[in-house]
Amino acid sequence: MGNRLSKLATKTGDDGTTGISGNIRMPKDSHRIEAIGTVDELNAAIGMILSQAISDEINQALSEIQHRLFDLGGELSMPDYQLIKQEHIEQLETWLDKFNQQLPPLKEFVLPKGDLATTSCHLARTICRRAERRLVTLSGDEEINPSTGIYLNRLSDLLFVFCRLLARVDNDNEEMWQSKRTNNKN
Repeated sequence: MGNRLSKLATKTGDDGTTGISGNIRMPKDSHRIEAIGTVDELNAAIGMILSQAISDEINQALSEIQHRLFDLGGELSMPDYQLIKQEHIEQLETWLDKFNQQLPPLKEFVLPKGDLATTSCHLARTICRRAERRLVTLSGDEEINPSTGIYLNRLSDLLFVFCRLLARVDNDNEEMWQSKRTNNKN
């Protein structure tokens, strides 16, 4: 395989367009490019989590997920390919079951706070939800692999479980929302 990025400053995007597979140019704010960019942003946010001191098990899972997110971005930039498959979703579900068993049941919402690893994970979780929304928007315009949206949905759930686990490592510092709800009936 030759060099993929032999010249970085091509200047071809100066007109507000970018290229995808098949020599197709499209506006940088198109639904497809928004989805690709948000998946890329999610991958970078996961990289932030990985730069912290976290358990080997979470590290290995997130490292694998980064590879799948590159596949997902590749799939979005090569519309004729399907790289995210049912087996990838099943892997997330296996991790979800395994890691969630280590946590007590939730009775209230968790505040997105804690140490840098925990807050980085919360940020990745919210970016993942946005990536999923971008895929939904794109699917209104074009047919996409349905597994991609399911993958991101499961991933956001897994990231939430990781947030909870990371918060508990941080001195059991999982803070719950204290609602100001009243029981007044009008």
